[in-house]
Amino acid sequence: MIIHEDQRIYEAKQTVLQLARNGYQPQEEQMIRVAGREGAAIMKLGARQMMLAKAISEHDHLIASKLAYVLAGGDVRAGTLVSEQYMLDLEREAFLSLCGEPKTQARMEHMLMKGKPLRN
Repeated sequence: MIIHEDQRIYEAKQTVLQLARNGYQPQEEQMIRVAGREGAAIMKLGARQMMLAKAISEHDHLIASKLAYVLAGGDVRAGTLVSEQYMLDLEREAFLSLCGEPKTQARMEHMLMKGKPLRN
């Protein structure tokens, strides 16, 4: 743990250099078996039921739908093996699309300004 901000980059660099000297090799990319479109449909149904019961807002439902798509591994069949990078790409795509939503921007701004979530 580095307390002084001006030393953090230096210490991080030293750590990386030490790893390189010790012959560090990244782990092989893992494949992940995903629930696919069928799993996403189940998660989305649960989110829709919560919205209809007024437990979550329409925007919460949008977020939950995008999250279900990502967690299920996108538009693939159940049991499909996908790479970690594929999952990260799905996550980035969902996050960036949500960042373009005015209600998401309002939530982010409110959290930064007030330190509390905005329920819109």
